[in-house]
Amino acid sequence: MQLQTSSLASPRPFLRWLAFPLLALALAGCGTTSGRGGTDRAAAGTLATSGPSHMEGSAPGTAALAPRPVNNNDPLEGMNRAIFWFNDVVDTVLLRPLAVVYKAVLPTPAQNGVRNAMRNLRAPLDLANQLLQGDLNGAGVVLGRFTINTTVGLGGLIDVAGENGLDYEYESLDQTLAVWGIPEGPYLVLPIMGPSSVRDAVGFAGEVYADPLTNWAQNTDRDWIVYTRAGLVGVSTRADVLEPLDDLKRNSVDYYAAMRALYRQRRDGMIRDGAPDPSTLPAIPDYDAGTKSGAGTSP
Repeated sequence: MQLQTSSLASPRPFLRWLAFPLLALALAGCGTTSGRGGTDRAAAGTLATSGPSHMEGSAPGTAALAPRPVNNNDPLEGMNRAIFWFNDVVDTVLLRPLAVVYKAVLPTPAQNGVRNAMRNLRAPLDLANQLLQGDLNGAGVVLGRFTINTTVGLGGLIDVAGENGLDYEYESLDQTLAVWGIPEGPYLVLPIMGPSSVRDAVGFAGEVYADPLTNWAQNTDRDWIVYTRAGLVGVSTRADVLEPLDDLKRNSVDYYAAMRALYRQRRDGMIRDGAPDPSTLPAIPDYDAGTKSGAGTSP
């Protein structure tokens, strides 16, 4: 790889710098339980309409995810709240107005086209994560979607594959690490990026380094592609959740706790591919134990 002066303006040097504190937090968080707080569980229950999207199928290894003890797992809450409110100011002043204009100016078909194209560009990462999770069926769906939508779907603008039963399934390195049994570490709120965890943040940085389009663009002095793509993903995503987030902010007693609960609910749902959380299921009585204890008792 040739060194280029334009790389100084790219996000890659920033992510190199960011990786060190993230890895330090990951090591520090190894001794922290990755449980969920009772407050978060209660808040998550009120967010059912804005919960995780239901994924088709189940990735191998997700059944190994065991119930976690009740714990807030937010030891950096003071810092997280400060960053959260900074992000909220940025959202109020810049991101939300951009999303409102984007949604008002672009017709729905155009918005769907942007969303579909951005998903299509993520296909290499989705495919890699499906394979790393051992989900060959999911990998086949990704390949099928990419082939069909890139050709018949005009470069991914039209989700022809989805209209024919091959639904999109988002897969990230964070989900892969979770399937491998790596704990999430403490809850984090990242500047601009928002709710995350140590595992999620490290996974995000890893995907930025591994993304083929990002590498190609930066190695050919086309950094504008990286910025344009990031901007379109950000504005499109913010526009998709415009009304739900407005309702959440208006009706929440503690907006920070509600967002933390929503993030965890959605992330856990994606890791389990829509399967229910084992820790929320009722306990099943051990009938065999009762039968054995009564076996030696005569009538």
